[in-house]
Amino acid sequence: MASAPCGEALVPGLWKPLKNRWQMNPDTILKALANESRLQILHWLKQPTKHFRPQVYGDLTKDGVCGIYIVEKLGLSAPTVSEHLRVLTFAGLIRGKRIRQWTFYKREEKFIRESLAAICKMV
Repeated sequence: MASAPCGEALVPGLWKPLKNRWQMNPDTILKALANESRLQILHWLKQPTKHFRPQVYGDLTKDGVCGIYIVEKLGLSAPTVSEHLRVLTFAGLIRGKRIRQWTFYKREEKFIRESLAAICKMV
């Protein structure tokens, strides 16, 4: 069986084994979605070319949106937005990609679809 992700050492029970791979606990996903700012970020990242201006480095669709642009658009402090992005990343809903000194964020569409379908079956 695959080893547990590093977050397991910090928060026991966060990850659970599923058919030789690890899948996020639905509680973590629901908690990540229970914030208006995080929902707004997910909405914007669904259609990045519609909601963000072109970037110098990184393609909006292929690489994701620079965290600085998300801070500007959300209108909150950089540390607050960074925490929202961390929660979304930890839940598996987005992923960060480093290009030069910046981090670009993109939705994990397949994981979002599978997770929401699984949660709907549970309810």
